[in-house]
Amino acid sequence: MDIEGRTIWQQAAGDTDRNYAHLCLKWDVILNGPGYAGRWPDCQDQLYKDGWSSRKITDLRRFTEEISDGDLVVLRIGTSIVIAVGEIVGEYDWCEEFGDIDGWDIQHVRRVRWLWESINDPKTFPTYTLKQGDTTQRLDSSVIEEWLRGLEHEYERHNSAPIALPDNNSDAGIDLDDISRFLFDHGVASDSITGLVSDIGELRRIAMWYQRASMPSEHETVAYLVIPLLRTLGWTPQRMAIEWNRVDIALFKNLPREDDNLSVVVEAKKMDDSCLSAISQAQQYAQGKEICKRLIVTDGLRYGVYIRNEQFKFVLSAYMNLTDLRSSYPIYPCAGAREALLIMAPEWANE
Repeated sequence: MDIEGRTIWQQAAGDTDRNYAHLCLKWDVILNGPGYAGRWPDCQDQLYKDGWSSRKITDLRRFTEEISDGDLVVLRIGTSIVIAVGEIVGEYDWCEEFGDIDGWDIQHVRRVRWLWESINDPKTFPTYTLKQGDTTQRLDSSVIEEWLRGLEHEYERHNSAPIALPDNNSDAGIDLDDISRFLFDHGVASDSITGLVSDIGELRRIAMWYQRASMPSEHETVAYLVIPLLRTLGWTPQRMAIEWNRVDIALFKNLPREDDNLSVVVEAKKMDDSCLSAISQAQQYAQGKEICKRLIVTDGLRYGVYIRNEQFKFVLSAYMNLTDLRSSYPIYPCAGAREALLIMAPEWANE
C-alpha cells in the first residue's frame, strides 16, 4: 500500500467490551460521539454546557475538521488490534440513525472506502502499539506504518463508492397508541395492552432517572425495570424464574419449570454496559432447548430481541430503547419497539 505523503489516522471502534466495528465495515463509516447535540460545529455550546471536557470536544473537532478526503484510516480495538484499513471519502456528515448503537450516540460520520478488512481474524500487534485515549488520533506508530507498506489491499474496491446510508428519519418515533394497535392486531390480550400503556410511562421515568442520577446494579435493573415490563406483558410469576440454572430470567411456555418448557432466555446486564454483546452468553443457555426460540438481552433500558432461524442461529429481530421508542433501526437492521414488545409477549405466535 502506498502511504507516502498521506495523513494516517487511527480510529477507535469502541473497546474490547463493546465495539461496533462490524457496523463501520457494513456501512462504510467511521463514527464519533456524543452526537445527541446535533451537527458540528453547532453542537459545541451545548456540549460545553453539559459538562463535556475540552479534550472530548477537541477530539470531535479533529474528526470533523482535520480529517480530509483521501486520508488513510486504521480502525482499531484497544491498543493492539487492527480490524480494517480504509481511505476517507468526502466530507464530514451527521446521521441520526447512529443515535443508539448499543447505547452510544455516535452520529458524527465520515465515509470510508475500506481497502483491507479482517474482522474475524484481525491483525494483532504488541500492546500499546496504537495510542489509547481519544477516539480519533493521528497515527504515529512506525510499526503500523511498516505493516501498511507491505499490505496488499483489495484493488477492485479502490474505486468503489461507499454504500448509501439510511436517510435521517425524524418520523421514526412512535407513540403508545400506535404500539397498542399493533399489539392488539397481533393477538396480545387487551388486559396486557392496558397494563402496558399504564405502566410503561412509569418504567420510562425510572429509566431516565437512573440516567440522570446514578446507574443501578444489575439486580436493581432486573427488579425495577425488567421484571415489571415482563409482568405487564402478561408473564405470570409461575412462568418466570429468576436466576434459574444460571439464567438471569427464564420464561416458560408451560409448567412445570423445566428445560422442556423453557420458552425465553433473558440475559440482564448492568445499565450502561453493553447490552447486545450479552447474546453469546444467552445463546449458551439456550443450546439444546428445542422449544426456546427467543432470546432477550437487556440492561433494563435497552432490549435486544433475537429469534432463532431455520439454521438454529439467533438473529436480532427487534430493538427497543424505553427512552426513545422507534419504529425501526435500519442500521442494524431490525424492527423497533412494536415488534420487540410483541416478541417478548407470551402470545407471540411463532413458537
